[in-house]
Amino acid sequence: MLSSELKSQIQGAYSRFLEAKGLKARYGQRLMIAEVAKVLGTIKHNDEGQRDGEPAVVAVEAGTGTGKTVAYSLAAIPTARAAGKRLVIATATVALQEQIVHKDLPDLMRNAGLQFSFALAKGRGRYLCLSKLDLLLQEGQAQGATAQMFEEEGFRIDVDEQSQKLYTRMIEKLAGNRWDGDRDSWPEELEDKVWSTLTTDHSQCTNRHCPNFQQCTFYKAREGMTKVDVIVTNHDMVLADLALGGGAVLPDPRETLYVFDEGHHLPDKAIGHFAHFTRLRSTADWLGQVEKNLTKLLAQHPLPGDLGRLIEQVPEQARELRTQQQFMFSACEQLADFRAGEDMNGRERPRHRFEGGLVPEHLRELGIELKKGFAKLTDVFTRLTELLKQAMDDEGTSLGLASHQAEEWYPLFGSLLARAQGTWELWTAFTAEDPEDNPPMARWLTLVDSGALFDIEVNASPILAAETLRRNLWNVAYGALVTSATLTALGTFDRFRMRAGLPKAAVTAVVPSPFHHADAGVLRVPDLKADPRDATAHTAAIVRDLPELVKGGRGTLVLFSSRKQMQDVFDGLERDWRKRVLIQGNLSKQETLNKHKARVDEGEESVLFGLASFAEGVDLPGAYCEHVVIAKIPFAVPDDPVEAALAEWIEARGGNPFMEIAVPDASLRLVQACGRLLRTEADRGTITLLDRRVVTQRYGKAILNALPPFRREIA
Repeated sequence: MLSSELKSQIQGAYSRFLEAKGLKARYGQRLMIAEVAKVLGTIKHNDEGQRDGEPAVVAVEAGTGTGKTVAYSLAAIPTARAAGKRLVIATATVALQEQIVHKDLPDLMRNAGLQFSFALAKGRGRYLCLSKLDLLLQEGQAQGATAQMFEEEGFRIDVDEQSQKLYTRMIEKLAGNRWDGDRDSWPEELEDKVWSTLTTDHSQCTNRHCPNFQQCTFYKAREGMTKVDVIVTNHDMVLADLALGGGAVLPDPRETLYVFDEGHHLPDKAIGHFAHFTRLRSTADWLGQVEKNLTKLLAQHPLPGDLGRLIEQVPEQARELRTQQQFMFSACEQLADFRAGEDMNGRERPRHRFEGGLVPEHLRELGIELKKGFAKLTDVFTRLTELLKQAMDDEGTSLGLASHQAEEWYPLFGSLLARAQGTWELWTAFTAEDPEDNPPMARWLTLVDSGALFDIEVNASPILAAETLRRNLWNVAYGALVTSATLTALGTFDRFRMRAGLPKAAVTAVVPSPFHHADAGVLRVPDLKADPRDATAHTAAIVRDLPELVKGGRGTLVLFSSRKQMQDVFDGLERDWRKRVLIQGNLSKQETLNKHKARVDEGEESVLFGLASFAEGVDLPGAYCEHVVIAKIPFAVPDDPVEAALAEWIEARGGNPFMEIAVPDASLRLVQACGRLLRTEADRGTITLLDRRVVTQRYGKAILNALPPFRREIA
């Protein structure tokens, strides 16, 4: 039972918060606070303060407008502090992270009377590397012969006048304490291409050996983390920490209460974290460069002892591996029947999937040879980087290499190690024998453009993250909450339980949204006289009826399941009507949304055409979105290799993949798409679904009943 002290602390904080803000208690919010406190505040622990007994996990679905962040913070912060644990709040997007740190938590501290400290934890890739900036400011003069040799690895960069100005501004702002080196706090948007030259990863970082270590923006940010009560981060960071055994970057999971906001992303994020790929042609080219560069390096710097002996091994290893890569390329080219298909974001991806994850024996044998070769290469690069660390430590006396030279070389060899290791991990996953009772790996080949020539990408990915999350997270953590507006599918948590591996004892709850759906919106299912399974007829019917359907609305969002249909509808519309349409893909997502808002603000009608990424996480309140048109039930793209492998596995176990996976997944996506309509309690509008299968098919009723309770108008 919850102690009366903790109970009154949470209730008092909530009352103070409501009073200070002049708000009324929301039923859903109150319920959520109670559910979270009930599970996380009653965890049994032993004398050492470690959790005793079953994993303590609670999953809460809370509709838009519940005020989730306030609810879980008010329950979890006092609970974590009372148990002497740290609280880690993880989100799926940088935008929500920023909002929690800059708006929600300061607001709570001001108004709820809670005393706690908090910090933002981001990955190294969000921070500037001062050593890289130094090199760039020297306009390449000090980039040295070594860096020039490795220009393919991104170490040699020609600095133009514009870039020079940017780097100078950065160094001035850093020196004047007007910038903290965080990409997200730089006043203008920095393109990925520009930023990648300014940041580093763990494989290239010389850590405390770096002359800029004391001023390092990343380590400064990290430092602040060790002392705070609440750390705000993202799912990827938590997963990366758990993959390292937990407690490497973030607090020890056994001493941590986790909150996963936007938690429906967690299973996919976990899959992505353990997925691997390599491109055959580009890796062969890379091996050719490594051979050439290291031969050149040895000619310029004859090296004594172990260092020289190790580097001497690499050109020959790289040459052998390159030949094997070419064998593998030819074998894949001969075998693969690349079928055109697109992914959920509408990108064309011709693929060849190995059914049941089973790779033909001759391909597997070639893969095992490559695995062995890359294991050797990884081993050599590992030993080389260790020797370079040693050279930095003891001024290079024992190795005959000056420490400044070791410092220059370390990032180069670190990046070679990271690439060799990543490729070894792929071939390990690609050739592994799958255990009998567990789901197999999905394995497939993708055809990709690489300049003038095509390349073949080899992929291996887990199909379920359940076991990984169970083993590394739920069973280890002191306690955890998962929350989102969409955790249930078809009214149950079964789908999420299966994908996230929730423990049997996990508590689940749905708390209501404050929105009065029946008063605020209407769900229309008109009769287009066309079946969505007949793409040509369905597209023609949308082209015919869309202008009439959205007439009179200021802001309209039209969501499609395939890029082809979106483009075909756009092309089929009258030229004059087309002028009011903004189609996803022509500009960046943010620019598209800004343009749409500007049109609506000017009193014009604006229609957005978008794919899956516009069906989630897009916030268009009021007039910006008064009508959501959904072209059809968003079933997954049939050729997604991970989903297809999962379907095969379920079928092999006697299940029905369509009813167990396809329908719940589509239902969830449809609910997310409907969630674009009401963003505030004042919003009003219409949802139009151009797919009568919700009425005509057996499964349709379940999908229809899982939608928010809008007033229905079904033709």
